[in-house]
Amino acid sequence: MDDLRELLAAVADDEEEAESYERTGDQHTFDVIERKVDDVLWYQRVGDVADVGQITILGPPPANDTRRLEKEGNLVKVPAYTFTPKELDPTKRYPVLVFAHGGVHAHFDTMYANMVREMVGQGYLVVAPEYRGSTGYGQDHYELIDYGGLEVEDTWAAREWMVEHYETADPERVAVIGWSHGGLHALFNAFNHPEGYACAFAGVPVTDLVARMGYKEQAYRDLYETDYHIGKAGWEDPDEYRDRSPAWHADELEIPLRVHATRNDGDLNEMEIDRLREAFAAHDKDVTFEFHDEAPGAHKFERIDTTFARRSRGRLYDFLAEHLDPPGENPYADLD
Repeated sequence: MDDLRELLAAVADDEEEAESYERTGDQHTFDVIERKVDDVLWYQRVGDVADVGQITILGPPPANDTRRLEKEGNLVKVPAYTFTPKELDPTKRYPVLVFAHGGVHAHFDTMYANMVREMVGQGYLVVAPEYRGSTGYGQDHYELIDYGGLEVEDTWAAREWMVEHYETADPERVAVIGWSHGGLHALFNAFNHPEGYACAFAGVPVTDLVARMGYKEQAYRDLYETDYHIGKAGWEDPDEYRDRSPAWHADELEIPLRVHATRNDGDLNEMEIDRLREAFAAHDKDVTFEFHDEAPGAHKFERIDTTFARRSRGRLYDFLAEHLDPPGENPYADLD
């Protein structure tokens, strides 16, 4: 077992740190193994408070199917996790959180277990899509990546599946949330489907790919320039990168939104958050921003277990409760 742990550690994704390396065939195999091991850990880490489910839903046809992985017009099969409280009253309706993971190529692993426990404990139903481009499902799924494009509709498909198949899910009380790349999903879902969400939250969100291509290293840019993805550099087609950037769609916001970020991020340059704030202000959009100068934990400051992180999540949970009215209490209500 120790040898397996060492092997997995050597090849594992750290959500935003390892994303800059292209995968070999062996790496895809290791990703699948890592994800399957992590699936077991989900039951260990949240199984006492939540029923854990794994489902497969359908997203739109591939945007850039250079390998002809699907026949023309076929929908993309999207795995997803569901987490629901152990004790549900079948006569009641419960709010839903659509939780998009981060990382250019990553998956919804147990680094999120602390927050899933907190959310389920408040009475939320949680669905987490493994949208196209996620790791742990083989090379085919990985190479269907469509950053800021149709992958966003995979997250919307998870929302639609949840309210259709769970009789206890309240379609009027749904929010979309995410950090980093997941924050981009939250923003675009809010823009594209305001009718489906009561509110949205974006933590340290990617907002401007045009700027991002300017300050990231070439290894990172290669993930977008590869032939199975965008296939062009940012300087070759800036309009394409702009279209995939939430900051350039700020005028489309119609629902309540909260954004948390920090200037010492390290992964996300503060110019992206400044650009988003300016864009919302230019279109007279009322958005709640919480922007720290130096949050401990940097890019992951809100997803860890420091007192600072728990206080920050407490304010997020207050925001969600205002719009979704969960039956349980905010676990960090007394920290501020």
